[in-house]
Formats: sequence, structure tokens, C-alpha cells
Amino acid sequence: MQYAMIIDLERCVGCHACTIACKAEWEVPVEFGRNWVRRLGPSLVNNEMASTYYPGLCNHCKEPACVPECPADTVETTFTNPKTGEKIVQEIAATWKDPIDGTVQVDKSRCLGCGACADACPYGARYVNPALTDDVSSDGKIDKCTFCKPRVDAGATPACVQTCITGARIFGDLDDDKSEVAAYVKKQAKGIEPNGGSLGPNVLYYGKKKDIDLLFATSTPELADLGMVRRRSMLASLGRSVEKSVKSLGLLGIAGSLLAASATHEDDDSK
Repeated sequence: MQYAMIIDLERCVGCHACTIACKAEWEVPVEFGRNWVRRLGPSLVNNEMASTYYPGLCNHCKEPACVPECPADTVETTFTNPKTGEKIVQEIAATWKDPIDGTVQVDKSRCLGCGACADACPYGARYVNPALTDDVSSDGKIDKCTFCKPRVDAGATPACVQTCITGARIFGDLDDDKSEVAAYVKKQAKGIEPNGGSLGPNVLYYGKKKDIDLLFATSTPELADLGMVRRRSMLASLGRSVEKSVKSLGLLGIAGSLLAASATHEDDDSK
């Protein structure tokens, strides 16, 4: 199974109902967004006037650039296919690609808030929410589109799909040949690959050739500088290791200080 979303640019009217629905569903801060709608054009494309919109979100890539960069400790997790009962055991960090439905998810309870995964995403589809703090991170936690996984697991559709007034967003299983998303792929719907990369995005766009050309000409991103990303990831990992060590040695440190103070007091008394 691979969940995917089609954006039909011939239907999109740029009303932003999808972005508002997402904010309301997931309490996204005003200054951030799990998804977006950007107006493109009017522009001259191959001697034709083109004007369209770029509705964007996490692409839930086949080979996500974000997942390998997460420095959080991995934990062994069992995933169960609800249809077949098949179980898959996998080591995952705080962000991972679900082996059952192909979505890319985040465990906020283990997220370090370092932002390495956000830096690695060429689409700018992740952000650190400063309102989400805990003992693991005082700087916030990563947030992103999850394809509304809790809703989908309960049998509903993503909030943006349900709210789209023109039916421009279509959600389904790309591996199901009878699904509407698979039908769009046969009609040449395609994802935006970053320059020099092949991530396999599972948000796919369909529309008139001139509009698709405008979208790809203006919105194709560059791959991130992984050297810089990994330096940030390494620093976050080292910081977390030091914090763990301090916490584990905390009681010993206190006991040591008390013993040292006691020994000093005894020395003074003996003089």
C-alpha cells in the first residue's frame, strides 16, 4: 500500500479552504502551515499565457530525505497490517516511513526539536512548532502533514480533501490499480522531484501542460546540503547524549558533593 494525493490543477480555484481546514483540524499556529496554496502567474510559458496554483504539502516520498537525518535514538516498533494481520518489525527514530501505508510520520514525544529533518526536506514541508515543548526539547517539536493518519485510520479522508470545494484533491492507494489516484497516474499525473534528486514524491499534479510547466518551472526545489544537515543532526545527538549522562549522574554528583563537603568540614575540625 502507498497512500498518495492527486492535486488536479484544472479544478483548483485557490480558495485556501484546504489550508484553513488543516489549521483547524491540527491546531497549526497562524504563522506556520502543514500545507499551502501559492498563486503562480500569469506568466508566458512556451508562448502561452499560464496561470495556476501550487497547493503543496509533505510529499510522503518513497525515499524521504528527512528520515535518515533524524538523530533521535531508534526504538523497535511493530507495525500491523489491518487488512492482512501481517506484522513488520522495524527500528525507527522520531521520524519514519510507515512500512504499511507508506506515509511519513513523526513521534513528537521523541523528537529532539533540532530541525535537521526540516532542513533536509527540499520542499519546506516541515517546521519546528515552538509551542510544543517538553523535557526532551525546550525549543519545540517538528510538525508536518501526516496525510491526516488518525482520520484515515478511522475510515475518513484527510481534512483538506474533505473540505476542497471543487474536488481538486483526490486521496487513495497508489498501489490499487482500481483507485482514482492510480487512474490519474495513467493520465500522466506526476510529482515534483528536486533538481538532481529522485525521492519519489507521492503528491502528484495533473493539469494542462502549460500550467504543469509553470508549476515545475517555478516550484522545483534544490536538494538540501546534507553536510550542513548532518552537522546539525550530530550536534543534537551529542547534546542529547550529554543531557542523558548528566541526568544519570545527577544523584551521584549530589552525593559526591555532600561527601566532599563533609570531608572538608572534618578537616577543618581536626585543625
